[in-house]
Amino acid sequence: MTTHVSIEINGEVYEADVEPRLLLSDFIRHEARLTGTHVGCEHGVCGACTAQVDGDPVRTCLMFAVQASGRSIRTVEGMTEGRGAELSPLQQAFHEHHALQCGFCTPGFLMSLEPFLAANDDPSEDEIREALSGNICRCTGYQNIVKAVQSAAATQRELRED
Repeated sequence: MTTHVSIEINGEVYEADVEPRLLLSDFIRHEARLTGTHVGCEHGVCGACTAQVDGDPVRTCLMFAVQASGRSIRTVEGMTEGRGAELSPLQQAFHEHHALQCGFCTPGFLMSLEPFLAANDDPSEDEIREALSGNICRCTGYQNIVKAVQSAAATQRELRED
């Protein structure tokens, strides 16, 4: 038995007949062919599969594709929409502050932190660390990630003032 789904991902609609048990992470990667969403633990613990569903960070390995039908999904590939090849302030800050090593966890961090920064343009270090707590990185210490978030917040404040 399959179910028809229609899911908007980064502004483009993807339709498919899927098994009801198909995970959203698998739909994104295999049906939409967007491989920026990574699958790590498959238990919702590591945060690597985080995407935004209707603007909120969600672990796509814990959500079925049928639950996302009719909803709007944003993946890391959507961060440069309308920007051409230009990186978002958060992506640029990750690059400048060496906040990544292997990069496997980075899309999940970016998808979690972008809404956080939209809601809090001057976060404290404690608030940033709390926002990071749902994502695991095995390569870096988190200090450079914290610095990157602080830098991105400052850049976003400057852009709003202009």
